[in-house]
Amino acid sequence: MKSFVAVTALLALALTHNDRALSAPGDSWKALAFLEGTWDAHAQAGSAGAQSNGTYTFKPELKHHVLVRRSDSADCKGPANFDCEHSDVFYVYQEAENQPLKAIYFDNEGHVIHYAVSTPGPSTAMFVSDASPSGPQFRLVYELKDSVMWGKFQMRMPGQAEWKSYLEWSGAKR
Repeated sequence: MKSFVAVTALLALALTHNDRALSAPGDSWKALAFLEGTWDAHAQAGSAGAQSNGTYTFKPELKHHVLVRRSDSADCKGPANFDCEHSDVFYVYQEAENQPLKAIYFDNEGHVIHYAVSTPGPSTAMFVSDASPSGPQFRLVYELKDSVMWGKFQMRMPGQAEWKSYLEWSGAKR
């Protein structure tokens, strides 16, 4: 009986260790590895009514505890209310081991957006802000298809079911 209890305890410990290994922090980061690098961005759609060319870079920093995206706009034409001098920084992080990834966005217009992070497919990353009863909810989607990264920044107002694209872009890796 003692040996049965000992074997059962060892098996339970091994299974617990394997569960931890499968959900290790590195696995979350691996799901976003397809984003890493410098990408061209050619904005061609969305309600912003802007046309822009630029680049953005996803780079792991701080011993890969943070994934940072920085963007740069080179050639931009848009309506008077569109900021063609736009710049932003986006941080993906994990608050603690075995916790889900989160992201936070800052831009030169003073916007700050907190996002939950998911990877619904092997080459798709989705960042969704919390819903608000008084303002828009935001969704940022990156999808790699045939060596081209497609991106969308979308919004939906309280009570709406559909996401509306504010800006869409695509481009190859440099």
